[in-house]
Amino acid sequence: MHDLAIMWDWLAFGVRWLHVITAIAWIGSSFYFIALDLGLRKGPHLPAGAHGEEWQVHGGGFYHIQKYLVAPENMPEHLTWFKWESYATWLSGAALLMVVYWAGAQLYLIDTAKADLAIWQGILISAGSLSIGWLVYDALCKSRLGERPTALMVLLFVLLVIMAWGYTQVFTGRAALLHLGAFTATIMTANVFFIIMPNQRIVVSDLQAGRAPDPKYGKIAKLRSTHNNYLTLPVVFLMLSNHYPLAFATEYNWLIAALVFLMGVTIRHYFNSLHARTGNPTWTWAVTVLLFIAIMWLSTAPLRQDSLDESETRALTATEHIYAAADGFDAVMQIVPGRCGMCHAREPYFEGIHRAPKNILLETPADVARAAQLIYIQAGVSTAMPPANVTFMEPQERRAIIRWYKNARKNLPFYVAQQ
Repeated sequence: MHDLAIMWDWLAFGVRWLHVITAIAWIGSSFYFIALDLGLRKGPHLPAGAHGEEWQVHGGGFYHIQKYLVAPENMPEHLTWFKWESYATWLSGAALLMVVYWAGAQLYLIDTAKADLAIWQGILISAGSLSIGWLVYDALCKSRLGERPTALMVLLFVLLVIMAWGYTQVFTGRAALLHLGAFTATIMTANVFFIIMPNQRIVVSDLQAGRAPDPKYGKIAKLRSTHNNYLTLPVVFLMLSNHYPLAFATEYNWLIAALVFLMGVTIRHYFNSLHARTGNPTWTWAVTVLLFIAIMWLSTAPLRQDSLDESETRALTATEHIYAAADGFDAVMQIVPGRCGMCHAREPYFEGIHRAPKNILLETPADVARAAQLIYIQAGVSTAMPPANVTFMEPQERRAIIRWYKNARKNLPFYVAQQ
């Protein structure tokens, strides 16, 4: 099998699958332990050093869980560390970022109408921003603000809003929100890797050596864990945002992202309060609904159309010129605009479609040449498009798309090198 486009698409699918699985494991364990920690009860018969206990039932069995603020008198031989869920989620997410946004930078990452960047420059900004974000956040936490958690949270929110706006000034809307999610997830995983786990190892080492652990390590880890707790839901939203143009392809997408972070706070505050038995703050649901209504309104405000206008101004690359000049392109131009243009147009006319799905335009020869690989995969080798074949694309038309794409690939230098 030598079709690189199909292999690459399956690679992206496999990495995305892994990313979702590891994210479920990380988020699930995180939410479980937050709820467990907040729901612990003190009892008269707790062992020495035990802070609280919880009885739970699951899968036909009963679980008796006790928490020690430092550690029990005797360290157990077997100790389970919850860390790989976080690491695997970040690593798989980084791999997905490379496969989709770096390898497909011309289509998904760079918007020349915003910043005329070379591919290497876009990738450098992408990678560098994630590292710089962690360094700035870590410095803030280690400053005097670490003693003022509320002020620190507000400043963290401001930092995230600035990054949301900054990303939209450089990248496509889709890439901007995805990178904001990666920026936030990098902070969360770095908290685990650089702060929470090392501090826990120090405590364990002190106990094993017979020394009294310094309580500051637990306090520092608790602060970072709290931040992770409130950032989780917005990260999930940003992970999913690339499937919804009303989220990423609007003029105020950065402001939508900011409101999502506030929704993460209101939702988590409700559940944290409920699990801690400190009240039932139902007002948070009203605030959450109002924030969501504001998001819906912002998504329909006057739009810049994001990368839609860019497709009319950006010149074709050398590779795209090859697709446009390949044998069979004229036949494809008789197929694609007619079968797909009702949705993938600058002014879609299919009922319920207000904006071209995923900002992919298929009206002009330049549009079709730019989306060659997507057309080949979605409407050639698979029948994913048009959805439910609502425009009745014929099998011979799909074969024509395949022939055109393969003819073009034969003229690409890197394809010839594979033969």
